[in-house]
Amino acid sequence: MKPRRKNPEDLRSHRWYGVQDLRSFGHRSRTAQMGYDRSDYAGKPVIAILNTWSDINPCHTHFKQRVEEVKRGVWQAGGFPVEMPAISLAEPMQKPTTMMYRNFLAMETEELLRSYPADGAVLMGGCDKTTPGLVMGATSMNLPAIYVPAGPMLSGHWRSHKLGSGSDTWKYWAELRAGNISERDWQEIEDGIARSPGTCMTMGTAATMMAVAEALGLTLPGASSIPAPDSNHSKMATLAGKRIVEMVWEDLKPRDILTPESFDNAMVTLMAMGGSTNALIHLVAMAGRAGIKLPLERFNEFSAKTPLLANVRPSGDTHLMEDFYYAGGLRALLNELRDLLHLGCKSVNGMTLGENLQGARIHNEDVIRKRANPLKASGGLVVLRGNLAPNGAVIKAAAASPGLLKHVGKAVVFEDYNDMAARIDRDDLEADADSVLVLRNSGPLGGPGMPEWGMLPVPKKLLKQGVRDMVRISDARMSGTSYGTCVLHVAPESYVGGPLALVRNGDLIELDVEKRVLNLNVSEKELQGRKAAWQPPARKYERGYGALFSRHVKQADEGCDFDFLEGTAPIPEPEIH
Repeated sequence: MKPRRKNPEDLRSHRWYGVQDLRSFGHRSRTAQMGYDRSDYAGKPVIAILNTWSDINPCHTHFKQRVEEVKRGVWQAGGFPVEMPAISLAEPMQKPTTMMYRNFLAMETEELLRSYPADGAVLMGGCDKTTPGLVMGATSMNLPAIYVPAGPMLSGHWRSHKLGSGSDTWKYWAELRAGNISERDWQEIEDGIARSPGTCMTMGTAATMMAVAEALGLTLPGASSIPAPDSNHSKMATLAGKRIVEMVWEDLKPRDILTPESFDNAMVTLMAMGGSTNALIHLVAMAGRAGIKLPLERFNEFSAKTPLLANVRPSGDTHLMEDFYYAGGLRALLNELRDLLHLGCKSVNGMTLGENLQGARIHNEDVIRKRANPLKASGGLVVLRGNLAPNGAVIKAAAASPGLLKHVGKAVVFEDYNDMAARIDRDDLEADADSVLVLRNSGPLGGPGMPEWGMLPVPKKLLKQGVRDMVRISDARMSGTSYGTCVLHVAPESYVGGPLALVRNGDLIELDVEKRVLNLNVSEKELQGRKAAWQPPARKYERGYGALFSRHVKQADEGCDFDFLEGTAPIPEPEIH
C-alpha cells in the first residue's frame, strides 16, 4: 500500500501563501515584488536551496552554476525554488578552523528551514564541514531534504607527477625543508596542485563525508564520486532538483532515512574507503541529531571486519578521486561489500540501497580492489584507549608506517602550536627517530575548535637524516589528506585536564594499534600528584560566538556538537501573525 501523498493544503508553505488574511496578503505581494506570479508558487512545494557558495570557498566555485541547474529541476518538477545563502566554511581559508563553525552552519540550516516557508530543502555542500553541518541542521528540522555534493576537483599535476591535494603538500614541504627540492620546484607544485573547482581529490574529509552522505541514503545514487567539472555533475544537480519536489509530496524526511542500520552502512563505507579520521566526530554528531547513540567501539567493530578496497591516497598509493569515479565510483565499491551492508535501507530516490547498487561494476581493479585482493584486510581506522586516552583516541592505521604501529618512545612535549612552531626545527631539540611528539592544548576548547594540527612536522634535523615518519600524539584533528603515524582526538583533551595535560618530556609512551592501546608508562601515584598540581588555563573567549562555543561544545568522543542541539526534542513551528 502506497503512503498517502500530500495535498497542496498540507504543504507547510500553505500557512504563508494559501491563507486569506492580512499576513498572507503581505507574503504574496512581496513575492510579486520579486517578479513572480501566483501561478509560479500557488499550491506548489517551496524548495529552499541552501547554497554554501562564496567567493572565498574554492571547493564551491561551481555552485553559482549548479544552483541554477538545481532550480531548473525544481521548476520542471512543479516546485518553486528559493535560493538561500548559508555560511560557507572554506577549509583552506577560515581560521582558527572550520570545525569551530560546523555547529554554526547546522544552527543556520535548521533555523532557515524553520523560519521561512520551506516545504523541502536541497543542501549544497562538499567542503569538509559543510556536509555534516548541513545534514545535522536538516535532520533536526526534519523536512524532506536531499544533499548535492560538490564533487572532487580534477587530479593535480607537476611535471610527470600526479599531485593530490594535502597529501603532496605535506610530502613536498618536507622535501623542501630537507633541501631536496628547490623553491622553483615548490612554486611549480603550488601552481599545479589545484586545477579546477571541487573539493580535495584525495580521500580527505570532503571526499569521505560526501561518500558517507551517499551511503546514508541522502544523495542520488552515484552522486558523491562525480568530479565537480564533469557534465554528469550538472545532470545530477538537475535531477536532485526534480527529486526533492517528489520527496515533499511523499513526505520522505531525513529521519525516515537515518536509522541505526544506515549509520552501520556509513561506517562500512568509511573503512572500505580508507576515509578521514574526522568522520568519526561527524558521524557521532550526525547520529546524535537523529536520536542515535554511536559509541566509538562501534567503529572498531567495523574496522575489524571491513577490508580497505579504495586504492586512493593517502591510504592508497597513487590514485585519486577522479580515478575512483572512472573505476566505478562508490556504487561499485559498495556492491563488492553487499554482505556487510543493510541493503534494505531507504534512500532519497525512494529505492533501497540494494536496489541502487544493481548493475554496479568495478572497471579498474587496481583503483577499486576486489574483495579477494584488498589493499588491507581490515583496520583502516582504529580507536585506541588507555590511561592516556580514557575516552578514546583515533589513528588512521592504513596511512601510518607499519613499523610504528607498535612502539614505545620518549615524549617530546609541545605546550601548544606556537611552542611547536618555535622549536620543531631547532638543532638543539632533544628528539630522535624513536621519540614521540606530543602536542597539547589543541582540542575542542584548547585550539579552540580542534584545528587540523595533528600531523606535526618531523623535526628538520631528523628530516635531513632521512626520517619521514614518527609517532605523533595530540588532542587535535588532522586533515583527511594527511598521512603518518598520528594519534588524534585524545579525549578528554588537555585543556580540561585530561591525561595529555600531565605528560612530561622523557615520559615513556606506549602505542599498540593491534591491541588498541595508548598508555603513558607513569605510575598512577605520580599522575595523581601531577593532576593535583595542574592549573586550568584561562578562558579564550569572553563574548560572542566563541563564548557560546566554549560553554556548550562537547568533547571529541561525543561528536563536538553543542549540548543543547543534540537529540530529537521538537521545537514549535513559528506562529504567523
